[in-house]
Amino acid sequence: MAELSIDRARCAVLIMDYQAAVVEGFATEPQALLERAAAVLAHARRAGFKVIYIVVKFRPGYPEVSPRNVNFNAVRQAGRFIAEAGTEVHPAVAPEPGDIIVIKHRVGAFAGTDLDQILCANDIETLVMFGVATSGVVLSTLRHAADADYRLIVLSDCCSDRDPEVHRVLLEKVFPRQARVITAAEFIAAVGG
Repeated sequence: MAELSIDRARCAVLIMDYQAAVVEGFATEPQALLERAAAVLAHARRAGFKVIYIVVKFRPGYPEVSPRNVNFNAVRQAGRFIAEAGTEVHPAVAPEPGDIIVIKHRVGAFAGTDLDQILCANDIETLVMFGVATSGVVLSTLRHAADADYRLIVLSDCCSDRDPEVHRVLLEKVFPRQARVITAAEFIAAVGG
């Protein structure tokens, strides 16, 4: 692996959809996943990276959900992700003072949010990202970020998906076209772990 060089002042770590309900419902081997993610966050904070949480949350009555949106209509019918009920970040990776929380209403982290504004205001050019699910928030966010010219790093073993084959194909064949794909341990070593 070529050496990983990261300008800490211009890099943010995106932890996406690590809400308790999402991790419990979509992650494979959630305990190991949470331990790796917690280690990444601890090292990122010590190294001075901005840490940004992406969470899905809706207002009562789901005014953000179109009747044409198949995925989120299922969420609406199930009554999930309203206000604080079921939207909490998993306690193993809970936000700390100084972390930023971005609320989203779609699969990707950019659509309809202020994420790009926050990144621009902080002169961020590199995103280290991971989340649940690989085929959902990670894929959608990576595609948008690549089109917006961010430098991208995906932490492969901090991503998870219900479908292991889709997860593998994305990490091995699709994501490397637009991002550097590394492990949590490789990231920690690069930032001085």
